[in-house]
Amino acid sequence: MPKVSISHSLLNTREAASFLRVSEASIRRWSDSGLLRAQRVGRRRERRFAESDLVRFLGQTSSSPPAGAATAPTVNVGGQLVPLRSHLAPIYGTDAGTVRLSIPFLADGIRAGQHCFLVANGDVLERYIKALTQEQGIDLAVANDSGRFTIVGWPGATVADVIGNWEMLFGKALAGGPTLLRIVGEMASEREMFASEAEMMAYEEAYELMAKRYPAVTLCQYDAREFGGELMLRVLKAHPDMFAQHLGGFLN
Repeated sequence: MPKVSISHSLLNTREAASFLRVSEASIRRWSDSGLLRAQRVGRRRERRFAESDLVRFLGQTSSSPPAGAATAPTVNVGGQLVPLRSHLAPIYGTDAGTVRLSIPFLADGIRAGQHCFLVANGDVLERYIKALTQEQGIDLAVANDSGRFTIVGWPGATVADVIGNWEMLFGKALAGGPTLLRIVGEMASEREMFASEAEMMAYEEAYELMAKRYPAVTLCQYDAREFGGELMLRVLKAHPDMFAQHLGGFLN
């Protein structure tokens, strides 16, 4: 009887991935790193996950400060102090609006020796490079060589591939010790990685869950000139952290 009860109360890796809406590779990585509790069963020592552990893992939020900490760390984004693990979607409609929030956000991180990541290409990437080189106290070449500033992009990758790539980058950045991760994604550029806007939004929803496991703040920047109103409504739904802030500060 106990064996029957356990077999029905525990989920395998595929079922746990479906429950959390992530890839099986993510489940295995989280399990191996100790982030997600797993039990080993049978001769093959296969992973099994209790649904209660998955629910607990899903419910972890950035609002809980580390043990012994007086307050949760925050990051200045456009004059607003946002907590770690915030996933925001600034919306802009002009070229100047592209960099209003993102350049100070990245520049502060580079100066502080934090790891900063940028997803952009073409004219938008050139705009970022030009603006960052004009920031005082920043040597962009040195920041790039040291890994403090990394330009990324994975055209033709699947949602699971891109999430896995982010996890590898974040893990590598954190291997040297605790740090804050700053990510800016220009979504018109990120859209080119996927076969459709629907797949891009599936990626956004998967990223929302994955990024909560890391000391990161992410700005997914949307150019309103590039995306339709129906998609923008879905964008807001995929970034619930926006509603914990003064929303007007993220509309450029």
